[in-house]
Amino acid sequence: MGQDVHERGIEREYGRRRRIRLGRFAFLAVAVANSVYQMNRDPNIFSHRARLVADVLLVWLFVWALLTSWRQRTFVTADGIAVRGAVRIRRRSWHDIYDIRVEPRRNQRSGDSQWLTFLYDNDGRRLLLPHVDDGQLPEFGAEIDDLRETAARHRGMAWERRPEVEERIRRQSGHRKAWERATSGALFVLLAMFLVTLWRIATARDTEPLLLLVCVPLGAFALLAALLHWRWESQVPPPGSDFRARPRL
Repeated sequence: MGQDVHERGIEREYGRRRRIRLGRFAFLAVAVANSVYQMNRDPNIFSHRARLVADVLLVWLFVWALLTSWRQRTFVTADGIAVRGAVRIRRRSWHDIYDIRVEPRRNQRSGDSQWLTFLYDNDGRRLLLPHVDDGQLPEFGAEIDDLRETAARHRGMAWERRPEVEERIRRQSGHRKAWERATSGALFVLLAMFLVTLWRIATARDTEPLLLLVCVPLGAFALLAALLHWRWESQVPPPGSDFRARPRL
C-alpha cells in the first residue's frame, strides 16, 4: 500500500492511507438517530410496519457506510484484480480485463483526489478500483502504468483498441448514466413528497405515507429510467474518445 511496485512485484494491496474523517460519520450518526426518533415519536402517524422498515433501512445505511470505509480495498494478485466492498468481493481475471483507465473525478473538492481508476472488462462493464487514485498514491501515474503493463504481461499481449468492446463500454456508460439520473430524479421527488407529508401532518390531513413516500417516488423512478434508457445515445461519450490519456499530475 504505497510501496514501490518493483519491491512488491505482482502482489499488492491498495487501502486507505489518509485518516478517516470522523466528522462525517458523526454527522451521519446524528442524522440517522434523529430520523429514527422522528419516525417513532408519534405512533399514530406511521404504521408499525412502516416504522420498522424505515428504521432498518436507516440503520443499514449507517452500517454500510462504516463497513465500506473499513473494508474497502483493491487487491492485485497473480490471478487478477479483486475489489472488496462492504459485504462482497468482485474479481476479474487478467484475461477478462480489457483496460485500466484513469478518469476525472466529478464534483471534486479542493484537497480530494482529482482522478479515479476504473477497470473495464471484455463485456464493457466498469469496476471502480478503490484507493487507486492520486489522493492515495504519491506516484499515481507510475502506478497506473505498472498496472497496465502487468495486465498486458498476464494477457500475453499488449493493449489494443477493440471496436466491439468500445461499443459495449459506450452502451454500458449510457445505461449507467440513465440509472444515475433516474435515481437522482426519484430522490428529488421523494424529498418533495416528504415535504408534502410534513405539510399534511401540520394541517391535520391524512398523510398517506405509503402512497407519498413509496409509490410516487418509485413511479417517478420507473418513468425516468424508461425515458432515459430510451434516449441513452445522447448520454454516452462520443466515439473515438481517448480514455487512456495519462493524468496531468
